Amino acid sequence: MRKNSFVEGTIIATVAIFLVKIIGMLYVIPFYAIVGVKGAALYAYAYNIYGLFLEISTAGLPNAIGKLVNEFNTLNMQEAKIRAFKLGKKMLTFIAIIAFIILVVFAKDIATLILGDLKGGNTIQDVTFVIRCVSLAILVFPFLSVSRGFFQGHNIISVSSFSQVIEQLARVVVIIGGSFIALKVLHLDLTHTIGIAVFGAFVGGLCSLIYVKDKLRKNKQALALDVKFEKKDDISNKEIIKKIITYAIPTIVISLAFSLYNNIDMILILRTMDFLGFEPLEVEFIASGISTWAAKISVIITSVGLGLSASLIPNMVEAFTLKKYDDVNRKFIKAMELILFGCLPMCFGIALLSKEIWTVFYGLDFIQIGTNILAFGIFAPLFSNLFTISNYTLQSMNKFKMVYKASISGILVNTILDIPMMLLFNLLGIPAYLGATFASIIGYSVTVILAMHYLNKEYHFKYKEIIKTLKKIAVPLITMLVVVILIKLVIKIDYTNRLLVVGYIGLVSMVGAIVYFLVAFKMGLTNDILGNDLIKRIKGKFKRNKKEV
Repeated sequence: MRKNSFVEGTIIATVAIFLVKIIGMLYVIPFYAIVGVKGAALYAYAYNIYGLFLEISTAGLPNAIGKLVNEFNTLNMQEAKIRAFKLGKKMLTFIAIIAFIILVVFAKDIATLILGDLKGGNTIQDVTFVIRCVSLAILVFPFLSVSRGFFQGHNIISVSSFSQVIEQLARVVVIIGGSFIALKVLHLDLTHTIGIAVFGAFVGGLCSLIYVKDKLRKNKQALALDVKFEKKDDISNKEIIKKIITYAIPTIVISLAFSLYNNIDMILILRTMDFLGFEPLEVEFIASGISTWAAKISVIITSVGLGLSASLIPNMVEAFTLKKYDDVNRKFIKAMELILFGCLPMCFGIALLSKEIWTVFYGLDFIQIGTNILAFGIFAPLFSNLFTISNYTLQSMNKFKMVYKASISGILVNTILDIPMMLLFNLLGIPAYLGATFASIIGYSVTVILAMHYLNKEYHFKYKEIIKTLKKIAVPLITMLVVVILIKLVIKIDYTNRLLVVGYIGLVSMVGAIVYFLVAFKMGLTNDILGNDLIKRIKGKFKRNKKEV
């Protein structure tokens, strides 16, 4: 099985994550139409809690195992590598079983924590049932997560990436097909319909597991899985377990932070909107909209950060190990520039088309609230990407305490500011629920600032290039915004015709993207950020395609 280079690995990981996120984004259109606002809120409650427990039980293991396998491979410690793989599976199986038991036994208590005293929407019994339905999926992921990490440690990014696509496809088939058959054909109630939909997580994980196990079986020899070692490498099981935990916890903290942001916002929004006198269905719409459904649309933004981080860690580890701190600094700057260059136009573009996009995905129910949530909330993923890169850089440099300090500080700031910001926004006549998103942005910013300050202080990281790039980006960005605003002023559409709205979004997006990249190209910005070699290769491919035509 062929290993992947840094650039190739980045592209594969980014494309796979992008596909996974796009599938996860598009399925909500038919699903939301099938189950409606109340069903969508119930799904969000279960899935956000499941995501939180999944992060706790599995999130750090792929990266930890990958890092450890890479380390043992470099040192030619093949026996230790295989032992680490087996120990990782045992550890994660134990943790996953505990997480599953907690979810099943305490499902009602968790449901009560989520809903509080809210009456008139989904009940505590409804939420309890769907949490128990989704909990089974946690049992599938131990072997899957460790195996993905094992392949990543060998710089084989494709298996891990393709398995995620398979998982998402299978999950979405169950969500859409299962919910439609349950509600429209079998005429089951909404609670059982959502129970079937969230069970799709188990089916997706199982399908992905079958694929990964098959790849392991076919590549036993190349991965040294069938080798009978005559003696053990000079490292004990205790030391390996300690390394796994040490490497895993920072990633768990980073991943857990995103789930905590969502769950904290969801719970506090429910409480605050109820306190401010919103109707129960409106309260559930707002809470699930901010914590889940707007996030489904913004995956196009978050996939950039996730794709970068997938291959950023091993390359930064190598540079840091060789004490090439300038090289680590350059990689950090490049990652930040790629995020700003790629994500800023998408954020502003989605904000300007927020009404159209929300209409296509979720219809016209509570359209003004949905538009506000998306137009403002789309900028949170931009900051979460910067959060991801900052923390993964610290992790690559083994600065785990700083990862904890920066991440926990951000979460605490978000938690402390959530309710005050919502009340302040309400007082100022701004939609109160946007205060929660603003608190999240401040929380992410605190983490990024703390991380960048530490890197500057300890390793003399410089950030002038990021500021210069940001100033340059302003020119194509403003040009794009002017063009998009003019198109929106000139062309008016009927929002009741979804097909027409889709065409309108496609037209405006295409024109906006062409204007942005054309101006950026003329300024030499694309060469600065993507590199001359990559631009030349892209030009070469276009020229060859033209000749073939």
